[in-house]
Amino acid sequence: MISASWKSAGKTTVSLGLLRLLAEKGLPVVSFKKGPDYIDPMWHRVASGGECYNLDTWMMGEAACRDIFARECARRPGSVALIEGNHGLHDGLDMAGSDSSAGLAALLDAPVLLVIDSRRMNRGVAAQVLGLQAMPPKVNIAGVILNHVASSRQESKQRQAIETFCDVPVLGAIPSDTNLLLPERHLGLVTVGEATDAETFIRDAAEQVKRNCDLSEIRALFDDAAPLPVPMPIDVSRHQKVQTVRIGVFRNAAFCFYYPDNLDALRDAGAELVFIDTFKTGALPEIDGLYLGGGFPESFFRELSDNAGLLRDVRERIEAGMPAWAECGGLIYLCRSATWDGRRWPLVGVLPVDIAYQRKPAGCGYLELESRADSGWFSGGEKLRAHEFHYSKPDDGGALDLACQFDVVRGFGLTGHEDGLLYRNLFASYAHFHAAANPRWAERFVELAGIFKAQKSLENG
Repeated sequence: MISASWKSAGKTTVSLGLLRLLAEKGLPVVSFKKGPDYIDPMWHRVASGGECYNLDTWMMGEAACRDIFARECARRPGSVALIEGNHGLHDGLDMAGSDSSAGLAALLDAPVLLVIDSRRMNRGVAAQVLGLQAMPPKVNIAGVILNHVASSRQESKQRQAIETFCDVPVLGAIPSDTNLLLPERHLGLVTVGEATDAETFIRDAAEQVKRNCDLSEIRALFDDAAPLPVPMPIDVSRHQKVQTVRIGVFRNAAFCFYYPDNLDALRDAGAELVFIDTFKTGALPEIDGLYLGGGFPESFFRELSDNAGLLRDVRERIEAGMPAWAECGGLIYLCRSATWDGRRWPLVGVLPVDIAYQRKPAGCGYLELESRADSGWFSGGEKLRAHEFHYSKPDDGGALDLACQFDVVRGFGLTGHEDGLLYRNLFASYAHFHAAANPRWAERFVELAGIFKAQKSLENG
């Protein structure tokens, strides 16, 4: 695991550089991101050429995290596994630290390569490392990389202090470099699709890691990781059912927040996925259901609003009863309008809701939800965990005109106390769900799509 003392210390830059160097050596590499983040995994995919999987003990549970980690590693025999932590090593909701990056490292018995922001410190950096070593849950901090180093004198003082007082080797010292500042926005990093030159940044990160870090010692950390005990043989087969329905998936720069596990779960349940570019497609293809993920539609309201044919087709299909699942950005797209940067943009209009953006997050962090009643998507009384991060919400309480699936136990959702708009066979929510935390989701989606497909066949004779 690559972690840090605090957020934005440089762990993503080091992770991307190391992933690229490992891939260039021809090593099979699988990467993971701790937490519910969508954006860092996009960068991982470009850096390594492979998929990146999320591990979040709070949302998914410890058993699911172990299963996903073991399964994806087993699918790539001889692979090395790199986990990028989130926030600081010990940050989390649980006072015992079970949901922190340290908690995940302890769960998987993963050695930690700690990235330290060296600015404004010298020998006092050792106190920071000592505190991270002592804080429960205790993990094996197997090496330190100093980042944003100002001078060789500062590096020497910090290296000597850490190796003397903490008994941890310093495996790299990366100088301050304005070219190695990842572009950020209100949700953290910008997506790969919006970055002006992601490939150049990753190459530069790899070059800095190669030039300033001891790659042989870092490579040895992967081999030093203890074997992970698993309770039973790992099943790496897909168990994919015969494809019975076609589910469209909006996928481009505007709608890019999808967990690979969610897409795999739909395939395993019997869905053929049909990816749809909302910028280039003027009408929906022949599909039995529609999955609208999150993203940054506000960056592309002009393109989305101008595509009147697709807006009309989506509205008509949902009105006809086609099942649709929409998360955050997908929910916004289905609303009547959205106001962004002083301009109101007409959208699909299947939901009689107008969306407004604000300067501060309306909902930020983890969600706990309790289902109010039975629907095609959920049973009454179900309790689920998800996450949200949105600067928008319904304007003037418009969401109250429609039935909602959930009471919000923790978080904000649509209104601060409810979430999950229901209309015909549509479910639209600010919540982002992971298939491991909502295990019947894919099966229910495919079942609804199958019913809709059968009804179409009857109507068509």
